[in-house]
Amino acid sequence: MKNTVLKKAAFGTFAATLLATASLGLTAHTAQASDDYCNVPKSEWQSMDALKEKLTAEGWDVRKIKEDEGCYEVYAVKADGKKVEAYFNPATFELVKEDD
Repeated sequence: MKNTVLKKAAFGTFAATLLATASLGLTAHTAQASDDYCNVPKSEWQSMDALKEKLTAEGWDVRKIKEDEGCYEVYAVKADGKKVEAYFNPATFELVKEDD
């Protein structure tokens, strides 16, 4: 009887560990998929000045642009007055992600 209880407990621990490991792997894969938007060779990048010019024409007050994990990361105040941290594909200037 004790042996059966120990086996069940060990299996439960194993199953929980397996599930947790699988969940972490799925989360890491999902995060990696979003990074693909900025996976562009440097030779295809447009300049930060060109991005600033584009955003300024759209009414953004650009405070800072920097390179972050293959994207351009922009700190700005949008035309509606909202502060924003936004990520752009450096080749197409496509908005990849935006945080308020």
